[in-house]
Amino acid sequence: MTFLHWSFEPESLQTLLPDDLEVDTHEGKAWVGLTPFLMHDFSVGCLFPIPGLSTFPETNVRTYVRGPDGRDGLWFLSLEADSLPTVVGASLGYGVPYRWAEMSVDAAQTVRYRSRRRLGSSAGHDITLRPKRPYGADEASHLDHWLTGRWRAFTRIAGRLAVVPVQHQPWPLWHAELEVLEQDLLPAAGIPAVEGEPLVHYAPEVDVRLGAPQLR
Repeated sequence: MTFLHWSFEPESLQTLLPDDLEVDTHEGKAWVGLTPFLMHDFSVGCLFPIPGLSTFPETNVRTYVRGPDGRDGLWFLSLEADSLPTVVGASLGYGVPYRWAEMSVDAAQTVRYRSRRRLGSSAGHDITLRPKRPYGADEASHLDHWLTGRWRAFTRIAGRLAVVPVQHQPWPLWHAELEVLEQDLLPAAGIPAVEGEPLVHYAPEVDVRLGAPQLR
């Protein structure tokens, strides 16, 4: 899992959100994340992972929001996946904007993530980074935790706001060096032009569980 983050003025992102969500900020700044990763052994409910279908790359464009009750969470502006069943099932079941993409993850001393949409817009990315070392016990900042530690996501289903619970261990964050960054997923999602280099985090795997959407 790789996290690339850029900061923005809050008002530049508020127009991308539904009326019942508000941009969440850290020290006055809003943030957008580009998060490529490799999904391993995905399964639904009590079903077992299906060989050949349950491991696939995915990339999310996300921002950070607060709901009507003030609780914080994620709002996904776009999601790419190299799994057509996931794209169809999650789009219908969770109401999130998945796109089917041709994707790959190649990991050795460096990790390279590639993606290109199969239908419509050809938006995608080519990202390479070099993991360096794990964060020390007290090295992660409040911002590091704020960006990576989110325990719910918001979506809209049949016009109503819904909350999806997210459970996982805290991310075991690593320092990493970004070597290549080519992407046009952010502008495709309506994000204003980014300025400067992103804040970079890398993390080995964690176990993640998504709950059923809860309508508000």
